Amino acid sequence: MGVYNRAPLEVERGQGVRLWSTDGTEYLDCVSGISTNALGHAHPRLVQAVKDQAEKLWHVSNIFKIPGQDALADALCEKSFADVVFFTNSGTEAVECALKTARKFHSANGQPERIDIYGFDGSFHGRTYGAINAAANPSYTEGFGPRMEGFHQLVWGDKEALTAAFENPTTAAVILEPVQGEGGCRSTPEEDLRWMRDMADQYGVLIIFDEVQCGMGRTGKLWAHEWAGMTPDIMAIAKALGGGFPIGACLSTAEAAKGMTVGAHGSTFGGNPLAMAVGQAAFAEVSSDAVIANVNEIAGYLKQQLHGLAERFPDVIVEVRGKGLLVGVKLVPNNRDFMGWARDEARLLVAGGGDNLVRILPPLNITLEEAREAVEKFETACEFARTKLSA
Repeated sequence: MGVYNRAPLEVERGQGVRLWSTDGTEYLDCVSGISTNALGHAHPRLVQAVKDQAEKLWHVSNIFKIPGQDALADALCEKSFADVVFFTNSGTEAVECALKTARKFHSANGQPERIDIYGFDGSFHGRTYGAINAAANPSYTEGFGPRMEGFHQLVWGDKEALTAAFENPTTAAVILEPVQGEGGCRSTPEEDLRWMRDMADQYGVLIIFDEVQCGMGRTGKLWAHEWAGMTPDIMAIAKALGGGFPIGACLSTAEAAKGMTVGAHGSTFGGNPLAMAVGQAAFAEVSSDAVIANVNEIAGYLKQQLHGLAERFPDVIVEVRGKGLLVGVKLVPNNRDFMGWARDEARLLVAGGGDNLVRILPPLNITLEEAREAVEKFETACEFARTKLSA
């Protein structure tokens, strides 16, 4: 189906932060599969995990106990707020599980009328039906029939409207990305996240965090909400969890998941042995002190250098946003044009985003030397953009 607006680039292979096209051209990859290849391409530990598990067992179904699920769930719970985990194949499936978990919680508490889910403009939670209704981006919901009942949209930063949502007696949950990805790399202020936690506790509302893109070390802490010193009740993760292999997970406190009893949810492929083997290897690397420290070092360097470029190219760069290695650069020229110029003129791959920005999403283990190269290539793209704009 013709649903992708693909770049004119055929990729053949990758290694670390680099990609090679079928014609042999080398690119510096600061898309990372959209924040997914957190350890770069063909990381040896992940490659070995796939090889070892592929020779033993791929799939058996969740009617049997899968030891790898217990191992990865234990690791995730040990390093998060969660008590329980449900494994999926993707981030949007993890979001679906989170939405169901929230509504089921209230039903189990004898309040089945509490179905209302509040999301925010600029959010992105995936492409399944519940996920697009939670985000309510018109370009993703238009043409798919009536809006799903119980989903509402708030303006990002409208505290008065959010207060009313918490006070609404039929509210089940509030869902948000602590740092938005697709919507424009906006970070919810830490004091606002702490206030939300207090309000949720006061009114019996659950908080769902979508850390599919901003979690797993991307912001400089293992989980983006750690910067605020608070925790959600439920959290969806994916992308970096498999280092490029399709894995997602819905994490929850035992209390919030009280309604998810036998038969309440399920998945054919979620938590399969092959995925669990790769997930264990990827999570061990991504959650290591060395990788988190590297994220903060490289993020500090990139932020400094990009702000410098913004001063030098005010006709090209409007603003530098984001947190850690989830970097957004708001532009004067069309962001899609700029992505093409970066690709063709500088051999630099960057991702698009809302509010006319491009995202720089390098692997979390990118070296300082590779980061310098990325800045140099981004500068080349800015110089070319200036030429095109002046013409």
